[in-house]
Amino acid sequence: MTLKIIGLPQDNNSSFMTGPALGPDKIKEALFSDSSNMFSETGLDLGNEGIWENAGNLNLNNLKGQAAFSKIRETILELLQKGDHFIGLGGDHSVSWPIIDAHAEIYSSLNILHVDAHPDLYDSLLDNKYSHASPFARLMESGKIKKLIQVGIRTLNKHQREQAERFDVEIHEMRDLSRVDKINFEGPVFCSVDLDALDPAFAPGVSHFEPGGMSTRYLLDLLRTFKGDLVGADIVEFNPRRDFHDLTAMVGAKILKELISRIFITNYN
Repeated sequence: MTLKIIGLPQDNNSSFMTGPALGPDKIKEALFSDSSNMFSETGLDLGNEGIWENAGNLNLNNLKGQAAFSKIRETILELLQKGDHFIGLGGDHSVSWPIIDAHAEIYSSLNILHVDAHPDLYDSLLDNKYSHASPFARLMESGKIKKLIQVGIRTLNKHQREQAERFDVEIHEMRDLSRVDKINFEGPVFCSVDLDALDPAFAPGVSHFEPGGMSTRYLLDLLRTFKGDLVGADIVEFNPRRDFHDLTAMVGAKILKELISRIFITNYN
């Protein structure tokens, strides 16, 4: 069994601008930067062999729609069936649909912790049901997800509020976010982190600036303290074209280290 890190360089479901397809390589580059080291905050040395594996990027060959999603889902499902664990590096947020759907095939009663400025619950955006604004609508309508908790939301409109009520989504909006220890699950959890959950001051390298977000420290504490068994994760929507001195790349690498650490300690240690 191995914890594999795989890049998913796809952004053709982005609604505003492209660029997140460049994200996986930049986060991996930042992870190995000499400006930091390979230790997580738990004290785990991620430089040790056997803790995780860089499995490269999935070659999607400019696939779109169902063809791209089928390849992503089949690739991840094959890994999980072997007993491996997975962290995906996007790419836009549309890649989370096939990733999480594959996990739901393996883990019954799968929960989702979704950290984002946006709820991504549109039934369709710009006539695209595969949009990066729709993955959690697709997942929840499948009936495979036990519980979806969203944290950091600050863009709810009427349609998405109705969708949240329809799917019984637990939303912690940024305007009244209080204590991170209120995030509790029973059973397996997949964590999806959209970097625009962070305030643009902490992560300028995103396509959609949404002021009033959380700090990097708050996010790291949330990932460390939520209750549940973390079995997989993704980090999405990093757009290097908008980054400043690789700041967001380093933030993404920091989040990646802490997710690797928690998954390893939970499932392998």
